[in-house]
Amino acid sequence: MKGPALVRISKLGAMAALALAVFAAGPVFAEPPTDAAQAQTPADVDWFKEFGVEKPKRDPVTGELPIAPYAHSDANAGTAPFAGADMARAFGGQDGIRHIANRLVDIAITDPRIKGVFAASDLVRLRRTLYEQFCYILGAGCPYSGRDMAESHKQLGIMGGEMNALVEDLQRAMRERHIPFATQNRFLARLAPMKKDIVRR
Repeated sequence: MKGPALVRISKLGAMAALALAVFAAGPVFAEPPTDAAQAQTPADVDWFKEFGVEKPKRDPVTGELPIAPYAHSDANAGTAPFAGADMARAFGGQDGIRHIANRLVDIAITDPRIKGVFAASDLVRLRRTLYEQFCYILGAGCPYSGRDMAESHKQLGIMGGEMNALVEDLQRAMRERHIPFATQNRFLARLAPMKKDIVRR
């Protein structure tokens, strides 16, 4: 065989040999990096260590992170408590109020509309102070030891829509405990004036 036909066969033979050589040598594509440092995501990075800052330590008793000192007062709860025991009783006393406060946190931190607001929050402290606040306002006999509403929310940049979403989450938590609708509205009306200290934009 001569001429162009022989040239074509020779080229095909060369290409086949090259293909076999490539397959024999291993994968064409590079392996993904195996170095753990290269595979890190931002969530894996210890930013306290990266910036040389001491990581806050939780209180061994309460499990809460430390915060700057402030003046403790029941007035920090943001509103006066209901008179009498009717509201506290309607919410199931201190145990029922604690359940609603904890349930509200559970709902809020998974609510796509507002979960980002709580991303950096100390949830241990949040659960405690929210329970104290609700318990105090509902007249169930709890002192409130948290910061005032303006101070505790000033760094969060909460918008009106986010506040509305939180109210809806609270309504859901109350519905799940079968709190009467009129009683829910009385409680929400008592909380409503706090909006001016919570919403920042």
